Amino acid sequence: MKRVVVVGASAGGLAVAEALRRAKFEGEVTLVGDEQHLPYDRPPLSKQLLCGEWEPERLSLRSATDIEALDVEWRLGRAATGLDTERRAVTLADGSEVRYDGLVIATGVRPRRLPGAEPRPGLHVLRTLPDALALKDALRPGRRLVIVGAGFIGAEVAATARDLGVEVTMLESAAVPLALAVGEEAGTFLTRLHHEQGVDVRTQAAVAEVLGDDAGVTGVRLTDATVIPADDVLVAIGSVPNTDWLAGSGLTVDNGLVCDEYCAAAPGVYGVGDVARWHNPLFDTLMRVEHRTHAAEQGMAVARNLLQPDDRRPFAPVPYFWSDQYKTKFQAYGNLRDHDEALVLGSDFDARQLLVAYRKGDRLNGVLAAGKSPKVLRAWRALIAARAPWPEAIAEQIAA
Repeated sequence: MKRVVVVGASAGGLAVAEALRRAKFEGEVTLVGDEQHLPYDRPPLSKQLLCGEWEPERLSLRSATDIEALDVEWRLGRAATGLDTERRAVTLADGSEVRYDGLVIATGVRPRRLPGAEPRPGLHVLRTLPDALALKDALRPGRRLVIVGAGFIGAEVAATARDLGVEVTMLESAAVPLALAVGEEAGTFLTRLHHEQGVDVRTQAAVAEVLGDDAGVTGVRLTDATVIPADDVLVAIGSVPNTDWLAGSGLTVDNGLVCDEYCAAAPGVYGVGDVARWHNPLFDTLMRVEHRTHAAEQGMAVARNLLQPDDRRPFAPVPYFWSDQYKTKFQAYGNLRDHDEALVLGSDFDARQLLVAYRKGDRLNGVLAAGKSPKVLRAWRALIAARAPWPEAIAEQIAA
């Protein structure tokens, strides 16, 4: 293999390039990205950058010296528009082509938009650095922000905005925010946290229309005709995998790029990060994970499989994510969304502590905690990785 092309120049793509060089790959490496920026950290966009604690320069994942040492060709500000797997060629938006021997698709996701909501001043999404800077400029004391969607991104922005003195209304179409993902108890805990900080959380609320004109947003009308005044509206209703450019490539796309347990989508073609929906043999299910640490781990695994095609290893991690809200850190391991039972093992709202274990079939599938030490979470992670039977795992942790 002489040429590796990585489409997607964020954390996952960078991890691939670095792992290739650490493995002494001396061939050509090209990173293609639709943004003009070199790889930067996205989790701080809704927290440290948004509140002004960090300047944009601090988001850079690597120093200029580290980037230069990678010895890769950067094709930034040019999105991929097509893929020919027979010719092994990627077409870019400027009409140029990049040929490859090995291809890694790490194109990430884009924010889901509200149907019928035309772009206008004051209507925001949050995915990129420019998105975050535009929202940051709007978050001033006394301003009114309506957040459509009470998932983790929406909740983190709500927490940051409240700390800045912004009046926040958060809308959720379900009866309990995040209940499908983390269970009702955890969703209720999170909701109570926001209520206490002055966020107006409205559940079973569906948006009919974003109000305003070319000058900006003025409010949101719900399907029950309620109007909520707003100076700014953030749409945080999930994401869409960036796979449109793969149309006609022959690759399987279904809520992401479908990959096998080695993260391969086709011979010589691999998926990494938010865009990849791969078969995780640990949980025996297709899984697409949108978290920073996961993208880096998957990138390293894919680089190894690219370079050692006769000795590939399945990628079978215990996914991890975290969220910081009002100085409370939430951490989770495993596959929480696909659970049959969410068992609350401890809940003390006043102490900001929560512990929930998740069962799938007869196995421990995941754990979520707030206010717990890393040592406690590591013990749970080991049980999940071992596919511990549910009764024994719960009994062991209760006795610990």
